[in-house]
Amino acid sequence: MDSNFYKSKFEQILQNIPEKEFETTGLKLSVEEVLESIALKIYKPEWSNDFKSPLSSKSRIFFSVWINDKAIKEGKIYYNIHALKLRELKGYKIESRDFAEKFRTKFIDYQKEWKNVNINFGPLTLMEGWIDLNLDTIHDDLLDLIEEFLKISFLIDDTLDIFKF
Repeated sequence: MDSNFYKSKFEQILQNIPEKEFETTGLKLSVEEVLESIALKIYKPEWSNDFKSPLSSKSRIFFSVWINDKAIKEGKIYYNIHALKLRELKGYKIESRDFAEKFRTKFIDYQKEWKNVNINFGPLTLMEGWIDLNLDTIHDDLLDLIEEFLKISFLIDDTLDIFKF
């Protein structure tokens, strides 16, 4: 995989995102190399235990879009929502399976908007799917995924509210 090429493509997206929507929702974006993949992550610091380093916090929730050698061979770009070690999330009393079940129940109303999505995972992966890798449309395809996540990010907040103490 040409990491520099894909990292550049993913970083170009950051310049074309709807900043106002991100500011009003408190969402942040990051592009990084993780586990031999290039990933674009969307997160809120409040969805982690470490507001200063939310993407490295042990307990955190984030949306990720990534590409790696396997994805390229398959002609795909993957996306998912991860919920890691929620039992340790400060200010909440969460059992991961219960959180995943409640999130997925809310997500079902939006599921048809997500291409090739699946919710049949353990509690760490709330949903996962893929889109076709098309270098001619990759920019717009990634923007579409970001827009779709913007539409459902409130589901994470609403689900977290259930477990607040």
